[in-house]
Parts: sequence; C-alpha cells; structure tokens
Amino acid sequence: MRHRKSGRKLGRTASHRKATLSSLSVALIRHKKIRTTTAKAKEARSVVEKLITRAKRAVEKEGEAKPKDVHARRMVFAFLRDREAVTTLFNEIAPKVGTRAGGYTRVVKLGRRLGDGAEVAILELVDYNTGQEKTAPKPKAKATVVRKRGPKKGKPETSKKAKETAAEVGKAETPAKTEATETEAKESSSK
Repeated sequence: MRHRKSGRKLGRTASHRKATLSSLSVALIRHKKIRTTTAKAKEARSVVEKLITRAKRAVEKEGEAKPKDVHARRMVFAFLRDREAVTTLFNEIAPKVGTRAGGYTRVVKLGRRLGDGAEVAILELVDYNTGQEKTAPKPKAKATVVRKRGPKKGKPETSKKAKETAAEVGKAETPAKTEATETEAKESSSK
C-alpha cells in the first residue's frame, strides 16, 4: 500500500523526473496549454501552481514601490532553466492571476491514446482559456455531390441546388461560345 507516499515517480530516476517536470512547466508557461499523460499533467500541475504563487507574491511586493524581487526570479529560474519562461511568468502570467486565490491550472481528461493506451489529458492555465472563436462560414465554390448509400454504381447524383448552379453556369458560357463560333465561321467563309 502507498499510505503517506505523495507524488508520482513517473517511472524515472529523480533527476529525470525533475527534468521532465521542468520541461512540462516551461511548455505550459510558453504555450498556456499542453497535452500529456494524465499522471504527468497532475504532477506538473502541483509544480506550476507553486511557481505561479511565488511569482504572484513577488509581483505584489514589487507593486509597493520596491525594486524587482530578484531572489524570487532566481529561485524560479533554478527550476525552469529558461529565461523566456521566467520573463513570461513574472511579466504576463503573475499579474493576470493576481486576484485569483489559487487553482491557476486545469486538467481535462481526453481518454486513452491509440498507440499505448495511456490516459491523455490537457493541462491548461485557467485564465488563458478563451475557447474557440466562431469563424465566418466559407463560401462554397463547387457543387455538392450527394451519394446514395451502398456500393458505387455509375455517376453520383448531384443535388437540385448543384444542378441549378451548373445550369446557370452553362447558360452563361453558351452565348460566349456561340459568338466565338460565329466569328470563326465568318472568317473562314471570307477566306
């Protein structure tokens, strides 16, 4: 039994586990959303929440007309080992979550991966989840083709709308063709 044993080993040595969590943390800070296994997501969540809390407290102290909290930045950098991630954390993420009292991340389970059956989840920062914005529908250029169920036999049937647009296109092209053939006929007869 695993009584009083907190944390997951993730099947790695201590140094490899620390490097994995650091890498996941950097990716989450940069991209605001990552897809990984559920176990890694849950472990990375606890690490990232502690880093964000440290950054948030440092930014609050800096707001009181004090200089930068260099010690907090160095402590975070000692774990992340990425300057861009530290800058993003202190300048962008910490001020945005300033009013939130914890719970900066969310784990959304996606099911199992096809290759090895591992449980997959999305780890995302809560304040950056803007959702999918609706885009304008794209205009249809080609006629839609409707097929009957069952095996393919002959040509596919087209819908009424597709037939009407094809007929309109055919009518528009016909006068141009007749004018061209008339001019060719005149030229050949004059020769």
